[in-house]
Amino acid sequence: MGIDVGGTNIKFGLVNSQGKIVKQRHLRTRKYGRDKAKLIKGLIESVRLLLRQSKIKHAKVSGIGIGLPGLIDPIKGIVHFLPNIPGWRNVPLKKIFEKELHIKTFLENDVKLITLAEWKFGAGQGVKNLVCITLGTGVGSGLILNNRLYRGERFVAGEIGHIPLNEKGPNCGCGGYGCFERYVGNRYILKKAEKIFRKPHIDFPDIRRLSKKRDKRISLFWKEMATHIGNGLVGVVNLLNPALIIIGGGVSNNHRFLFPTIRKVIRRRAMPVQASMVKIVRAKLGDKAGIIGANVLIHHATQSK
Repeated sequence: MGIDVGGTNIKFGLVNSQGKIVKQRHLRTRKYGRDKAKLIKGLIESVRLLLRQSKIKHAKVSGIGIGLPGLIDPIKGIVHFLPNIPGWRNVPLKKIFEKELHIKTFLENDVKLITLAEWKFGAGQGVKNLVCITLGTGVGSGLILNNRLYRGERFVAGEIGHIPLNEKGPNCGCGGYGCFERYVGNRYILKKAEKIFRKPHIDFPDIRRLSKKRDKRISLFWKEMATHIGNGLVGVVNLLNPALIIIGGGVSNNHRFLFPTIRKVIRRRAMPVQASMVKIVRAKLGDKAGIIGANVLIHHATQSK
């Protein structure tokens, strides 16, 4: 079973060995407010309900994989911090789940689960070195190096959104400045769009509608965004020499406007060998990736023991 915990919605799904979701349900995260205990209880009750509805016994479930948007210790099963869900500090979620449900439980950062899903069942199948990035409110990434998820020394590798694009630049929520995320995160894209189109409170559906028109402003808008993304990826390409970069998240829905410029920037600015090898592709699994990634996480965790 996969659980994808987001700041707005929580998705649950039973996944078979082929990576197909056979039963799923959703919860609204915000209905629990700041009540952490109530939210955990809601997660556990939802697991039980989904199993009852599917007529599957607990013993038939190989594991529960939970993806969370924050700092996770996947070895100890502790949620250290969730920036967009209040009240979560050093929560032993693995221990709580296993005590209540008697099913092996595994935790991971949500973008790392998306990366596992795309690598095993999505756009990255058969590729042993890849980077998967998600473009949304924040900008995150996961790394597959030599057919293994790379977590880093303290499990926080992949913070591509906080690679500085500029020695001077706007302050970022991480405490740094000039970060990649400050140029391509959703809230900053929309602020830029408000100025360019002189339309207060513009949203992405508005931008999509404008994109269908022959308007020089929309071409310049997307070219600027794509250039920022390309510049952010040049260092990744040079450092890691991946065969593939998978781009997901809401902004990637505009791939036909973004990807040609991203590829041009990488070809122009990255080192020749690395630039010639890397492919830029769109993520395939959409909002199901977190649930499917839990399948991969559980499989690898149980196979390695």
